[in-house]
Amino acid sequence: MEKEFWTIEEVAATYSIDRDFLDELEREEIICPGCEQGDVTTLSPDEIEKALFARTLVEEMEVNLPGVEVILRMREQMLEMRRQFDQILEDLASQIQRRFYEQ
Repeated sequence: MEKEFWTIEEVAATYSIDRDFLDELEREEIICPGCEQGDVTTLSPDEIEKALFARTLVEEMEVNLPGVEVILRMREQMLEMRRQFDQILEDLASQIQRRFYEQ
């Protein structure tokens, strides 16, 4: 996903995602378009990732759209907690390293 923004049509064709499904995700605010240029709606790589994950949840795990929304929100919260935890570990390692070299 090297492009900054993809049109809905490009996403549908490239990733074999049904256009109606993408429209439904947008209506339910599960994905949010990046910008609109005239009649062309675009998605960022992050939004495309959400759409692909949502498709997997719906098709393979039979999760409904409200469930998809909850799972995506919880996933984002878990990723944020992991980033915070990684930062805490880095800070702790730096403090230990400083104390070790002070001796």
